[in-house]
Amino acid sequence: MTTPSAGPSLLGPAEVRLLADRLDLRPTKQKGQNFVIDPNTVRRIVRDSGIGADDVVLEVGPGLGSLTLALLAVARRVVAVEVDPLLAAELPATVAERAPGQVDAFEVVLADALRIAEVPGPAPTALVANLPYNVSVPVLLHLLGLLPSLERGLVMVQSEVADRLAARPGSKVYGVPSVKASWYADVRRAGAVGRNVFWPAPNVDSGLVAWSRREPPATAVSRGEVFTVVDAGFAHRRKALRASLRELAGSAEASSAALAAAGIDPLTRGEQLVLADFVRLTEALVSVTGRPVVPGAGR
Repeated sequence: MTTPSAGPSLLGPAEVRLLADRLDLRPTKQKGQNFVIDPNTVRRIVRDSGIGADDVVLEVGPGLGSLTLALLAVARRVVAVEVDPLLAAELPATVAERAPGQVDAFEVVLADALRIAEVPGPAPTALVANLPYNVSVPVLLHLLGLLPSLERGLVMVQSEVADRLAARPGSKVYGVPSVKASWYADVRRAGAVGRNVFWPAPNVDSGLVAWSRREPPATAVSRGEVFTVVDAGFAHRRKALRASLRELAGSAEASSAALAAAGIDPLTRGEQLVLADFVRLTEALVSVTGRPVVPGAGR
């Protein structure tokens, strides 16, 4: 057992296996459970996240606590959201054993991060997490929308998802996640993570995505309306926007009129537009149709 002055004692492969055996834990793909077993990887994530002694960090999917312990070595407070009751119940004991000096700086919340409505205690300033890969984008977007106090973050996701989140217009992987994430933040790729740092090793590569909060676009239309237009714009990637937006606009004529009003060629495809273009297009749709943008409203 470590002493308070020594700081947290991180988990390695042997410690992770011992914890799992004691809990009779069998990681499941359904819950996206791949536990980090390399202390250097969690140190790297904490270092690259840029968090400091004043930060309140939100972690999602802490699992057995590998990243949690590394975060507690630096942050003022860590709140971990865990959906698995078995893991959530064990985390406080792990922190007490391996980071006794930081017990009061830690809190675990048993909840589904996709449905959480608030985070206890001081408002979190950073999100640092090994996100469950099967729900990583919805979780990230939900938390960015829910918690405007989040100033920055670093998350580990599937490599292809990291590429999509950080993609730029015109790229083959630029799409809905790219545009929606840009509503909240400036997003960039922050490196790759090998498969051998996990147990069990995933069958996909992993990547780090860093982001810093920025002000959303100044517009009279709502975020939900813009996101509805974004969804429609990418629903049929091979179709021109004139056809993709016809249902939202109510007719091909209204779709063309809205695109013209927004200064966008009707034959343009969604992957060629930046967030500001989608905002302008949403405003034009509202103006042309005389109603809010609602999925299926043009039927």
